[in-house]
Amino acid sequence: MIRKKNKYSRPKKLYEISRIKEENELLKKYALKNKREIWKTIAKVNYFRKRAMALAKSPLEEQEVLFNKLRNLGLKINSIADILALKVNDLLERRLPTIVFKKNFANTIKQARQMVVHKNVLVNGRVINIPSYLVSISEENSISLKKPIKKSKTEEKIEKEQTEKLGETKQ
Repeated sequence: MIRKKNKYSRPKKLYEISRIKEENELLKKYALKNKREIWKTIAKVNYFRKRAMALAKSPLEEQEVLFNKLRNLGLKINSIADILALKVNDLLERRLPTIVFKKNFANTIKQARQMVVHKNVLVNGRVINIPSYLVSISEENSISLKKPIKKSKTEEKIEKEQTEKLGETKQ
């Protein structure tokens, strides 16, 4: 069996009180399941920073590829300095539950996460049930909710009459 590599790394100091407080605030603010989600986001930010440092001495055309990728995600990037200044909050703001909450599809961010997990959110007409999904600018306007099929009042009356008849026949 092939062992998968972690997509994150644990903090060096396990019991650093300032880091723990910051992580707890992020957990509440963005309705994250556990701290592993924060660590994965930190790993993603670090990846973008390393790419930027590697591209620092390369031509502008190569740098623009990375800039365009990050701009499509909705990050305000114009230079390598902007990438190096990225914060974890910047990526957490682009997650699907956060955007569902900001579009007022949900009352709270926890409710937005639950809607995503329960497959009630559509992006481009496709169900996405991954809360860590990063929404691009082009997909942001195509986010919608599944509409529950409501029965008409006549259908409800007919259904109610049928259940009453079944109840009478059993007695």
